Amino acid sequence: MHIVIRHAREEDLPGAGEVCVEAFVGGGHTAPDGPYVDLLRDTARRAREAELLVAVDGGPGGQVLGCVTFAAGGTVWADVAEPHEGEIRMLATGAPARGRGVGEALVRAALARSGALGLTAMAFSTRPDMHAAHRLYERIGFRRAPGRDWSPAPGIDLLVYSKAL
Repeated sequence: MHIVIRHAREEDLPGAGEVCVEAFVGGGHTAPDGPYVDLLRDTARRAREAELLVAVDGGPGGQVLGCVTFAAGGTVWADVAEPHEGEIRMLATGAPARGRGVGEALVRAALARSGALGLTAMAFSTRPDMHAAHRLYERIGFRRAPGRDWSPAPGIDLLVYSKAL
């Protein structure tokens, strides 16, 4: 499989939304009828207000394999990133593409985007039970930043990872 990472195009938005919902709901990280599902599916908003990167199959059809929202610190989609940091949100890989390097390619693209913007680090939140994602982040060089852990709502505890560029 040849993976292409790029900014989402209009035709990618429905597929990116479905990949996000499938990954978060199917992985047991969010309730299928919860309000977060609407946010996961609303890729058009994320593409307008931040940067939506997609991984697509480079072959015929260009199916969306995964996506991630990238935001610079201090912008509306940045929860934990400081002004000198980039942040990723809603990293998702579709079930058929898991284990094939899609998630890693998306994180590395976000790192490159941070560098291109002159940012000096990246930081982001993750759920404590997303163990496969934690292994990926640590393999790329991100480290836990426990002093920055936070809760956006009662009962939702998030871990923060960061990396200097």
